[in-house]
Amino acid sequence: MAHLTRRELLGSAAVVGGWFTLGRDAALGQQTAPTQAPPSTAPGVGEPPTGPYQLPPLPYGYADLEPYLDAETMKLHHDVHHAGYVRGANAAIAALERIRRAGGDEIKNVRAVTDELAFYASGHLLHDLFFKSMKKDGGGDPSAGSDIARLITRDFGTLAAFRAQFAAAAQQVHGSGWGVLAFEPAAQRLLVLQAENHQNTAVWGCVPLLVVDVWEHAYYLKYQNRRSDFIKAFLSVLNWEHVQARVQQALKLT
Repeated sequence: MAHLTRRELLGSAAVVGGWFTLGRDAALGQQTAPTQAPPSTAPGVGEPPTGPYQLPPLPYGYADLEPYLDAETMKLHHDVHHAGYVRGANAAIAALERIRRAGGDEIKNVRAVTDELAFYASGHLLHDLFFKSMKKDGGGDPSAGSDIARLITRDFGTLAAFRAQFAAAAQQVHGSGWGVLAFEPAAQRLLVLQAENHQNTAVWGCVPLLVVDVWEHAYYLKYQNRRSDFIKAFLSVLNWEHVQARVQQALKLT
């Protein structure tokens, strides 16, 4: 079973600008930011990510999730889209440093660049969790007696009820965004949530356990506009061991 450090868990749990957050560590956020053209700080697509954020390798081969997710989509999604969010987050960090050094009138640009940081950092951290939420030969049910199985049964009644609610939430995201299973520490409960773009419609304090990307770039080559079919495919390759590791760490932190 994968071991997650506190930094790794909180890095994908805390949202810059208003999505999930826990403690002071790292971020996951966005604004109602551009869905097509990147903001001004974004570097070119061909540039390798440099800075505090790095692009993690895909945790399996491009074709390992077939026939559910095709190799071409996985390659484009990870190597182009995810890498673009990493570059954008690093560019925003660098731009804010330049603004601080320059001072004077440059301070008026803080809002715009902070919005870009929220957008790109959220896109990076959500994509990292998305890819780790799946595995080759995944799917099925979580292990009987595991924390995640126990909490799903307690908070949703049955696994089937959880799957139905999660799939509906993801399907009904307005425009681009994410379906999210999260642990809410104040009430010690699991919640199914939506994220529009990457960071909107937030519940502060939640720790995301698994996410499904319903931006069209995640599925359009294979599924065209059939988002519901893609969500069913995602549920067929879930990495329950990774979800279990995340909920165990979340429980320790509360």
